[in-house]
Amino acid sequence: MEVTESITPTDKTWTARILTLFPEMFPGPLGQSLAGKALEKGIWRLETMQIRDFATDKHRTVDDTPFGGGAGMVMRPDVVDAALAAATQDGLKPAIYLTPRGRLLKQDLVQELAAGPGVVLLCGRYEGLDERVIEARGLLEVSLGDFVLSGGEPAALALIDACVRLLPGVMGAQATLDEESFETGLLEYPHYTRPAEWKDKKVPEVLISGHHERIQSWRQRQSEETTKLRRPDLWDAYLKRGSEKGR
Repeated sequence: MEVTESITPTDKTWTARILTLFPEMFPGPLGQSLAGKALEKGIWRLETMQIRDFATDKHRTVDDTPFGGGAGMVMRPDVVDAALAAATQDGLKPAIYLTPRGRLLKQDLVQELAAGPGVVLLCGRYEGLDERVIEARGLLEVSLGDFVLSGGEPAALALIDACVRLLPGVMGAQATLDEESFETGLLEYPHYTRPAEWKDKKVPEVLISGHHERIQSWRQRQSEETTKLRRPDLWDAYLKRGSEKGR
């Protein structure tokens, strides 16, 4: 749904409101699978706002050359500010600017956002956004990682998907969420399914033992070993939390 006029809250449905130059990119993959079914059921709401609609000149200009010179163009603060004013007039927050220089998106932030009323997501383009509107609006800057995308839209899709799957009624069993990567500070253990033997590789014996305590212990060890090997940063943080709890 494209929203360009006044916004009036109608209920407490978790809402993703996206400011973008390319509203046709949504819902995209969010219209499929679990997120798509949840969208159809009304568990969450998706709204898009065309930033260009807030330009005031006949060419609907949203960018200009950077002061100080340099390549590329910069999104104008007056246009973006007008779009943000419309997007937040009903009190929906936080307002997030998706940018490589922002706070890294991790599961704790996803949980925080999913527990709130929703998000207003500003998708940047060109060389970025005039710093003054970031400061004036107190935008929360968020990054998916240490890489650069052509715009904020793919990042918005990822952030919304991560949040929506945590909403009540989307995933089903809470245990599925509890055992996922990052929920305990560790990467997830490996998974296996039928056939029990495939290309001369057998499923670990413990998983077909029926002994639940042994299975849980094996999975915990696997999570720890995988995290220690692949993400030493997470492993160090996990050990630190453990030592602090033991004090």
